Amino acid sequence: MIEDDFSLIDTNILVYSFDETDKEKNQLAGKILFDVLNGRKKASVSTQNLSEFYANIIRKVKYPLSSQETKSIIEDIIKSKNFAIFRFTEKTILKAIEISNNFSVSYWDALIAATMRENQVFTIVTENERDFKKVPWLKVINPFSK
Repeated sequence: MIEDDFSLIDTNILVYSFDETDKEKNQLAGKILFDVLNGRKKASVSTQNLSEFYANIIRKVKYPLSSQETKSIIEDIIKSKNFAIFRFTEKTILKAIEISNNFSVSYWDALIAATMRENQVFTIVTENERDFKKVPWLKVINPFSK
């Protein structure tokens, strides 16, 4: 799933790791997260991904996690030596606006793309192929595509 190059794990993969509604996606996404947390792979997430994960997993899934349980998961990711955590800046916001306008992607996806580019990460592991494939410098890996 995560290839040899350094990848960013998108929010939907984090959510599927804990949302058991779709068992197949839960198992595939869980393996990706497990492999990173246990040192088999290295990956990255942005602070935006962690925030989106929190907001989605406590309210928008069929079986939400508690706020405290979700906080603990996020703490584990933040503390992991195998995850790089990327933050965005004012400059990133301006670049995201350009990306959004130039490639017709949502601002929030553009912000992830801009954050990745600033940190020299060009591969994203996501289910959202439709939007991220519009950004020409990104390689999109959908672990659920057959």
